[in-house]
Amino acid sequence: MKVGSLIIVGTGIQLVGHLTLAAKAWIEQADKVFFAVADPITAKWLRSLNPTAEALPYNTNYQRRKKTYSEMVERMLLGVRQGLNVCVVFYGHPGVFADPAHQAIKQARSEGFTAQMLPGISAEDCLYADLGLDPGRNGCQSFEATDFLIRHRRFDPTSALILWQIAMVGNLGFYKEGEHLHGLTVLAEVLATHYSFDHEVIVYQAAVYYPVCEPTIQRIPLFRLPEADVTPISTLYVPPQPPVTLDCEMMTRLGMSFAKETTTEQVNGWSTIKKLWLTSTERLNRNSMMLRFWLMKVKPVG
Repeated sequence: MKVGSLIIVGTGIQLVGHLTLAAKAWIEQADKVFFAVADPITAKWLRSLNPTAEALPYNTNYQRRKKTYSEMVERMLLGVRQGLNVCVVFYGHPGVFADPAHQAIKQARSEGFTAQMLPGISAEDCLYADLGLDPGRNGCQSFEATDFLIRHRRFDPTSALILWQIAMVGNLGFYKEGEHLHGLTVLAEVLATHYSFDHEVIVYQAAVYYPVCEPTIQRIPLFRLPEADVTPISTLYVPPQPPVTLDCEMMTRLGMSFAKETTTEQVNGWSTIKKLWLTSTERLNRNSMMLRFWLMKVKPVG
């Protein structure tokens, strides 16, 4: 293995408080530190941890972000090739919407250098906390907004949906004020084929300086999405439609001793199962038959 190494860490979202002890130690001990962060206060703090810290080049004059990212990768690897232990600090989680980080690690390893990425707190982690979302309850799907549209991604409307970079829909360059309106209009139209026009959606932005600043949470009906106030780091959360009913035959196959489903919501106008307690195989078989018969009797509401 060659001399020189690359360690990539994340600051998390909130200033100082989200940085892990491991990431802080790597920053302090590195021969050279580069950073790409969202605010000048974090940049100043990083320089206090390691005087060698400097910002990665971020040229917004190019038509495509890809060229800027290539420059960032070359800058990271320059010190590694010189035999230095380089630590690079990215905003949030260093591997989430951070193409240069992944490219640099791949390139460093291909050249025989040690390269590693440490996890950090992402905007998605903050979204779970701020919106009270448990991705394990109904599942959670996550897509980059432009990719979601141009690849016709399949998804389940009864699970949570998270769309990233909604201010950059169709934009391969850099964010410019007002240019997001057309993209949001198209996005709203596509989502309206799966949800009602008045389905509540949330435009979310995590708080960087909490508790001084609160997270931005805009609750709006889907048809008003193009009117939302967005920034380059805004995320769209689409709450799930009511869950589908339980598959009793599958429950039987799995030998489940009980199943509990509590809800007062409606599934496309169909009543949902409130609660079933199954304590033995015999009861499971009997109740499964009764439940299927009951479901056949349920009529659409309205």
